[in-house]
Amino acid sequence: MAELIFNTCLNYLVLALGIFMLLSELPSPANAASVQYNVVSLGAKADGKTDSSKAFLSAWTSACGSTSAATIYVPQGRFLVRSASFNGPCKNSAIIVRIDGTLVAPSDYNVNGNAGSWIVFRHVTGVSVMGGILDGQGTGLWACKNSSKSCPTGATSLLISNSQNILVSGLSSLNSQMFHIVINGCQNVKMQGVKVSAPGNSPNTDGIHVSASTGVTILNSKIWTGDDCISIGPGSNNLWIENIACGPGHGISIGSLGKTQQEDGVQNVTVKTVTFTGTQNGVRIKSWARPSTSFARNILFQNAIMNNVQNPIIIDQNYCPDSGCPSQASGVRVSDVTYQDIHGTSATAVAVKFDCSSKYPCTGIRMQDVKLTYRSQVPSASCAHAQGTASGVVQPSSCL
Repeated sequence: MAELIFNTCLNYLVLALGIFMLLSELPSPANAASVQYNVVSLGAKADGKTDSSKAFLSAWTSACGSTSAATIYVPQGRFLVRSASFNGPCKNSAIIVRIDGTLVAPSDYNVNGNAGSWIVFRHVTGVSVMGGILDGQGTGLWACKNSSKSCPTGATSLLISNSQNILVSGLSSLNSQMFHIVINGCQNVKMQGVKVSAPGNSPNTDGIHVSASTGVTILNSKIWTGDDCISIGPGSNNLWIENIACGPGHGISIGSLGKTQQEDGVQNVTVKTVTFTGTQNGVRIKSWARPSTSFARNILFQNAIMNNVQNPIIIDQNYCPDSGCPSQASGVRVSDVTYQDIHGTSATAVAVKFDCSSKYPCTGIRMQDVKLTYRSQVPSASCAHAQGTASGVVQPSSCL
């Protein structure tokens, strides 16, 4: 009897093991075989002259329509792309765009100048852009703007809009007509190892602009450009920015906020381990001097090094870069902003400037272990309608 029971159990064990081994060999949806679409095989030419837009869009149509994971591959070479809008939703959430080459915008700025954006990902989930160079060829448009002629507005080089679970890794953006990279209306976006390059006098060439987005992380990136290295617009929250080299440029800015009366705010932002070199600003919050429902709160600027920065620490609630300034009291409420472990040199005598709203003063401003110098001397701090505390070594002396 005991032998019968033993043999029965053994048979069940062998059967169960066989079923397990069979099931383990079946591909699961998450690990289904990936398909690859090479843009050259679809007609793209790596000569920098032949319009390859159709090949890129054809690759996207196939990858987006695939029920299994898909890769779009761009080999080495220069590929002229007039414009490309990669739209979802797709049938899978695992598309990799692997770029070993360079995407080149048309040298004639009128081709894309009024298009708004050059390369667009819209309504997609689970897309990864790996490597590559985007060459916006913006020098012609900048020259037009600097000559005071009538010129197109210019195109953002890369727009990621209304998307989620996005990774951008190792991408370089050169000489965009306008903004280099814009993240708008997105959730869960990670950017790492990004390089942005444009001259310090190139107009409106923000490096990375985030607006109306949640859960954006920007890591280990180098940005030198003619406007903000990173700018954070209305409706953005839960942002983490770390290990950034910025300069030339206008610094890392929250704002501008309050340009319209009904506007979402910015909250829960951490900016840490950043080096600013020769920038117009270091860490900045900027808002227009007019009524608004917007706000900036729960902001941490931590572990920043300033190298000859004009405005290392600044809150400017009378922001107005051009003429026709509103000259009212800003309705943007700024609160709970911490500056911690910030060191280096200021290019001006006023290293800390808090120019807050007369109607809604800044509250909860905290300065901790801040040491800045100006020409080997102690600079000054300026406060207007700002309330807060200082602790540790704070130089210049706090005006809060």
